[in-house]
Amino acid sequence: MKKKIIIIISCFALFVILVFSQGLKSNKIYDTKDLIGKSITEIDLELLNENKKFNTKDLSKNNFTLINFWASWCAPCRKEHKHLLELSKNIKILGINFKDEKSKANKFIKNLGNPYYLIASDSEGKKGVEFGVYGIPETILIDNNLIIKAKYIGPINGQDVKKILKLIDR
Repeated sequence: MKKKIIIIISCFALFVILVFSQGLKSNKIYDTKDLIGKSITEIDLELLNENKKFNTKDLSKNNFTLINFWASWCAPCRKEHKHLLELSKNIKILGINFKDEKSKANKFIKNLGNPYYLIASDSEGKKGVEFGVYGIPETILIDNNLIIKAKYIGPINGQDVKKILKLIDR
């Protein structure tokens, strides 16, 4: 009986080692920038301050739209906010409030200003996962065909603003 247990444990340990070593050999890094050129998924979210759903087709009315995943508890979101306010003069920005409380999100916007033409609520973070969001802030530039043109992981900065303005002026 003791021999059987040793054999089973040894086989299991060998299996774990083989699986782990295959993972180490893999050079793949999870990079969501491969979403560029692909169509966005349907956005089926409630608007933050209205009792209605957001319709993805509304985004096709804009030549370009920025989709910004943010939260009131996110320090980098606070850091990028002034750049979003600047961009909002030239492009429509859909804010998707990510894993946040409505009251805190509203306070954040009231205190810092509102760069968004619409704010949707992704309180459970499910839509963010579909977009490959694994940390916020993340911002996605789409065209009127709902194709992803660029993705920015982390806070937007002055250089990103210039890049985005250049992309939308083409």
